[in-house]
Amino acid sequence: MLKVYALVGLVGVLGIAGYGAKYYYDSTQQTIATLRENNAQLEVAIQTAQASVESLQQDMQKFAELNSQLQADLQAAEAYGDELQSKLNRLDLVQDALRDPETLEGKMNGATAKLWRGIIEDTGGDANRPLPQWLQSGEQARAGNPHSDQDREDTSANSEPPQADTAE
Repeated sequence: MLKVYALVGLVGVLGIAGYGAKYYYDSTQQTIATLRENNAQLEVAIQTAQASVESLQQDMQKFAELNSQLQADLQAAEAYGDELQSKLNRLDLVQDALRDPETLEGKMNGATAKLWRGIIEDTGGDANRPLPQWLQSGEQARAGNPHSDQDREDTSANSEPPQADTAE
């Protein structure tokens, strides 16, 4: 009988060991499956992060190029502003206006017309479009009216004639 009890005990110990091995195997397989899923998600996240980094690097290069272009444009604009300032410092517009007002008016109207066309062109408009009558220079503006500063009527779109100062 002792042999039977020993045999039952041995079968019990082997059964418990077998169940423990199966449980360990199943839990290990479940952990491996979870780790595979997590690894796949991490790979997708890494690819997304790498694509984002590459995009940011390209954008950074593009912004650096645009910034250098803006710097060059700013320097050119500052140089032009300095040139205009030096021209204005050399000119005495009051004396020129008193000496020859018609010539000065023609020059001012021509410069204003050039600036106006530049603005129209920069904003996508047609720079060859006729200018408003109040901006036309010289004989064009005075052709029908000997008093070119008075009674001008502007028939073009998107422009207003200069307003007279009504200060008393």
